[in-house]
Amino acid sequence: MIYSRRLTLRELAGRLGCRLDGDGSIEVGRLATLEAAGPGDLSFLANPKYASQVAATRASAVIVAEDAAPAPCAMLRARDPYLAFACAAALLAPDDRPAAGVSPAAHVGPGAVIGPGCHIGAFASVGDGAVIGARTVVHPHAVIYAGVTIGDDCVLHAHVSIRERCSVGNRVVIQNGAVIGSDGFGFAPRPDGTYQKIPQAAPVVIEDDVEIGANTTIDRPAVGETRIQSGTKIDNLVQVAHGVRVGRNVMLVAQVGISGSTTIGDSSVLAGQVGVAGHLHIGKG
Repeated sequence: MIYSRRLTLRELAGRLGCRLDGDGSIEVGRLATLEAAGPGDLSFLANPKYASQVAATRASAVIVAEDAAPAPCAMLRARDPYLAFACAAALLAPDDRPAAGVSPAAHVGPGAVIGPGCHIGAFASVGDGAVIGARTVVHPHAVIYAGVTIGDDCVLHAHVSIRERCSVGNRVVIQNGAVIGSDGFGFAPRPDGTYQKIPQAAPVVIEDDVEIGANTTIDRPAVGETRIQSGTKIDNLVQVAHGVRVGRNVMLVAQVGISGSTTIGDSSVLAGQVGVAGHLHIGKG
């Protein structure tokens, strides 16, 4: 994992709230595994399974628990090494944000409002009357339908689709190919065995600080709303059906499927390939 920033261990320790054992003037610019790390790299030990690798690591420094045994390099002692690693990754990660501006190859419909500092990539389409908040990035080939509202500091990766009248909060990340507001699967049987489509015209609401994985689909309902509440993280290839309400800080891991009109309580975790039937309530945690 090649990163482009360099920080001294003294700077890192201060920003992570870690206790530093070692030379604070050492600079690191990359995160690496204990086994693969070399000089200039920062590694971490969050899983005891890999403790035996610490003694042989060539890293310049390692993030460890507060009570960890001595390592052959500098140590950043953290109350929660995995959380400290996550924060270090954010500090060292390259800034891949594209420059603000609207590509000449993008389509912006009449009445659309593009906030200050936004980037609208080539071949992206912003529908009539859509509103995009400040500093939001819309990558190439994303499609934002008419009447959509998107908040500040969001990132929509390539080929994301957000359907008409849906809304997205602040600091939301939507990975490639996700579809927000696709039609819910609603059909009424006729006496002759055919089906009458039920129009799916109600919105999907995505609250603040949500992340939605690649090729995930979140369906709109005929009435009411489908809502993903703040802080929830959704992995790739997840299906959220019409009228579902997903609570705050929920984790939905890959290939989860949630049937219509179900409620998932705050801080719940659905592991890979979990299926939930319709009209159910899963409690908090």
